[in-house]
Amino acid sequence: MAADALQDLRQQCLSRGAAGIKGLGRMFRSMDDDGSKSLDFQEFVRGLQDYGVSVGRDQAQQIFAMMDKDGSGSINFDEFLEKLRPPMSSARMQVIRQAFQKFDKSGDGVVTVEDLQGVYNSKHHPKYKSGEWTETQVFHSFLDSFDSPHDKDGKVTLEEFVNYYSGVSASVDSDEYFISMMKSAWKL
Repeated sequence: MAADALQDLRQQCLSRGAAGIKGLGRMFRSMDDDGSKSLDFQEFVRGLQDYGVSVGRDQAQQIFAMMDKDGSGSINFDEFLEKLRPPMSSARMQVIRQAFQKFDKSGDGVVTVEDLQGVYNSKHHPKYKSGEWTETQVFHSFLDSFDSPHDKDGKVTLEEFVNYYSGVSASVDSDEYFISMMKSAWKL
């Protein structure tokens, strides 16, 4: 029953297109009325309503209980997204890890601005071309897209990279297409 309620919520998000789950993830911050970086049940219900997701109170309670892994009475961003995103196949995980390894030039498990040099060409970025940004600013902007939304430290871990691509994966039905897309994007 709870799994059905979660699947219904997931489907409503995915019906909004590729950014549906990511959009609800962004909405998480505005749902967090008290700034605690976690949601209590009331914030969760109000946020779902504000996002336009149709979930009954009983379903919301079931979903909330599933997401609250530690039983604290609140859910943090990671618990929220981990449950909301559909699971990924091992083939998708493998290609994501390959891309991360290419991204992580130093091999230390953390991608930094230094790792991007020679991997990401900033010279094609519109703000670099216009002279508005330096190469380093372009690199920071690029890393920000993968970085955890609640902990922007300019470094990307494998977990953050997987979290980003699990959001992308949620909107791609075919393993073959997802793998092809990753190989093309990362030149694997």
